Amino acid sequence: MKCHHCDNQATVHLTQILNGQMHKMDLCETCAQANGVTNPENLSIGNLMDKPDATNEGPSGSMVCESCGTTHQDFKKGGRLGCEACYHIFRPILDPLLEGMHAGTQHLGKIPSGSESRVRFEQSVDELKKQLLTAIEKEDFETAADLRDKLKELEQEAQV
Repeated sequence: MKCHHCDNQATVHLTQILNGQMHKMDLCETCAQANGVTNPENLSIGNLMDKPDATNEGPSGSMVCESCGTTHQDFKKGGRLGCEACYHIFRPILDPLLEGMHAGTQHLGKIPSGSESRVRFEQSVDELKKQLLTAIEKEDFETAADLRDKLKELEQEAQV
């Protein structure tokens, strides 16, 4: 994992539970000492989330979700977003955070059931199955074999 403040390897992992909400922060040794993590008396992860050189927020701190009204300050304080639109509004802030916590920011696993992506995937599979049946009825076995191969590829992708 990367340090929340710089690109060094994180060696200090903090977890704080505040008002029933869990907040996590990963820091390198240097940033941990610079932010007073060695003296936990007045330590707050919300204060650590402010990067001194960060320019993620506008000059007046005006980053606000139009859908739910969540501000950047609300996100920093509570560690949670208010709605789906927040993920798009706060993308400049979230991408570096997620990049530091995970191997990347793109989902590569299974498609969650009920999601829009899953519905589109199932519709494309259904459409290919209909085309396959039509090709078999017309005795167009070459097209049927191609469609069968596409279906197998899609099913393998879904199981990744």
